[in-house]
Amino acid sequence: MKFDINSLKFDEKGLIPAIAQAEDGEVLMVAWMNAESLAMTLENRKVTYWSRSRQKFWTKGDTSGHTQRLIDLRIDCDRDCILMIVEQVGAACHTMRRSCFYTSVLDGEEVELMKPLGHDCADHA
Repeated sequence: MKFDINSLKFDEKGLIPAIAQAEDGEVLMVAWMNAESLAMTLENRKVTYWSRSRQKFWTKGDTSGHTQRLIDLRIDCDRDCILMIVEQVGAACHTMRRSCFYTSVLDGEEVELMKPLGHDCADHA
């Protein structure tokens, strides 16, 4: 069956949550896509998001060099969220960590699970 982007359930702003996951299963980040950024991603395999704060497209790695290449796109059962299996080069998080999910809450305390790989960049919004 041919994939139709319009079969996805975008929110009232035309956005859908997009989860980026590494090949090893680690969840790297969550961002937003619209139909056009998703079409761009599917066409060139360079993951491109929609920045809600800047109101423009951003291809992961354009400013940081920390790229995401789409390996597989999966759609959840309600068709209102997508999961992208990606090849991640460098940090996925703007804090220069491999994953945006670097804080755990254990017994009511926050625990930092990973340190930054280097200096800050402005590639995540």
